[in-house]
Amino acid sequence: MLSVKIALSITLAISLLLTGCAPVPVENADKDVNDVVKPIEYDPANETEVSELIHVNQIGYRPSDRKIAAINGHSGSFQLIRYSDGEIVFEGNTSTEAINDASTGDTVFFADFSEFQEQGRYFLSVEGVGRSHDFLIDTYVYRDLTDALLKFMYFQRCGVELLPTHAGAWARQACHLNDGYVLAETEYFKETIGGWHDAGDFGKYTVPKAVTLAGLLMAYEFFPSAFEHDLNIPESGNNIPDILDESMFALDWLLKMQDEQTGGVHHKLSTKNFPGFIMPHADHARRYITPVSPTATGTFAAIMALASRIYADIDNEFAKEALKAAESAWQWLVSNPDAPNYVNPPGVNTGEYGDWNNADERYWAAVELYRTTGESKYHEFVLANHNTGNFEKFELGWQSVAGFGSISYLFMDDTKQNEGLSLQLKNELILDAEHFVRMSGFNGYRISLSQDDYFWGSNMLVMNRAIHLIVAYLLKPNDEFAQTAHDHLHYLLGRNALSQSFVTGFGGNPIMNPHHRPSGADTVKDPVPGMVAGGPNSRLQDPTAQQMLTVGMPPARAFVDHEGSWSTNEVTTYWNSPAVFVSAFFSKNNQ
Repeated sequence: MLSVKIALSITLAISLLLTGCAPVPVENADKDVNDVVKPIEYDPANETEVSELIHVNQIGYRPSDRKIAAINGHSGSFQLIRYSDGEIVFEGNTSTEAINDASTGDTVFFADFSEFQEQGRYFLSVEGVGRSHDFLIDTYVYRDLTDALLKFMYFQRCGVELLPTHAGAWARQACHLNDGYVLAETEYFKETIGGWHDAGDFGKYTVPKAVTLAGLLMAYEFFPSAFEHDLNIPESGNNIPDILDESMFALDWLLKMQDEQTGGVHHKLSTKNFPGFIMPHADHARRYITPVSPTATGTFAAIMALASRIYADIDNEFAKEALKAAESAWQWLVSNPDAPNYVNPPGVNTGEYGDWNNADERYWAAVELYRTTGESKYHEFVLANHNTGNFEKFELGWQSVAGFGSISYLFMDDTKQNEGLSLQLKNELILDAEHFVRMSGFNGYRISLSQDDYFWGSNMLVMNRAIHLIVAYLLKPNDEFAQTAHDHLHYLLGRNALSQSFVTGFGGNPIMNPHHRPSGADTVKDPVPGMVAGGPNSRLQDPTAQQMLTVGMPPARAFVDHEGSWSTNEVTTYWNSPAVFVSAFFSKNNQ
């Protein structure tokens, strides 16, 4: 476990990396001088053992937030203690009735210190138990987090050098400058340099990339004020929000994956087998572009139509190119209604991203093309296909993308909407949100996951449920929706049974050994900051998890912070992007 002192040094390093300037905490940049949290006065007396029975958001809380700690197995009095001088600033008693949490086996009591609002750094002490990790109470507590979650995309850049000016200790050489060879009867070279590595390996996958971009561009469209400051990337200072500059790096690569002749889009680019734990520039195996697929083509059409709308007033030439590419991809979908879904060609053993159903990709594409162009043919497709039962209308994962289409439909110009469809979508979305609120009320850690929901990438589901709740709140302001979404963020940041912050570089007990090749192969002790780990996975789908965990253990505890556990501890861009959306909402809304 990291000590408080080490955790603080990591947080300071991330602030320096994001700002590229003097060590002024990013979260304080917009404050009046009288509101700035005083510098931390490190006190060795506070270096006492942290109890793994006291679970808090290890980053912290905004002053007016509901502030609740989860305590496993103990009730009684608690104290809130100022970190710098050990002074007790608030006292209270935990709840007397516990929640018996089925997913963890825990008996959870709650310590509520919501009424205390003075900014500073604190920890919680529970009589007979011990102390919590320390945390901030600060209006801008999520600003560094939002920036780091987004800047992870920069660290995933392929084909360019990451300079120390922007990457700090995680600088590295340019990689994969020979992308790539089209895997066909006669192989040929097609220039596809650029884009982002998808996950802990160096593959570049079309569908996950489109889903990642959807989360980012949707976050910008909903909460532009959360992205008004620079991230310290090469494009910073060009009068374009850095989130759009970073997204453009991936959009440019996606355009290269389209077959110019047919409009279809290639499924992925990777080596035939996963590389070992080496740096990206040491990966010299030939990389292959695999065949066109309907899921890749559908998500491409959707994200290009969405991007055309977002960038219209920023880069009109790109916006036109993106829309043309989206329309060409749509024509491929129309001409290939029964195209088989993708499977890896023989000899290719990297991530397949297989999907038995491409109806949801077509639905999302039609919504975005209609919203951007206003052409009736796209709306007719949406009206004819939204209620066929072929897909879940509010799923936001890489395999089920219809939720992006449904949300986009609900927020397009009212004059474009079909009243019956928009009412149906709104009602269904809100009913689901109300269900998530009820589920969270029975969960000891206040999230909406059932025992069966701890699968590969469970933290993506945690964040996607939070997005659903935030969207419901925007459609029908209800404090329970926003609060439950916030509870999901608290879980990601340490208020969980493991007291694990699932974000590298953040919190007193952050992920230290992610399944991420650059972090494992470089000489830097700390992993690249701002990465979201996959989270508990009761299926135990890798040898490390099978060796270190137990079959039948409580599903929410089935996690190991080990680089060999790709089924619990890998990172991906599309697990980060929903976290960017959620963090941006709470970073923007500082009340």
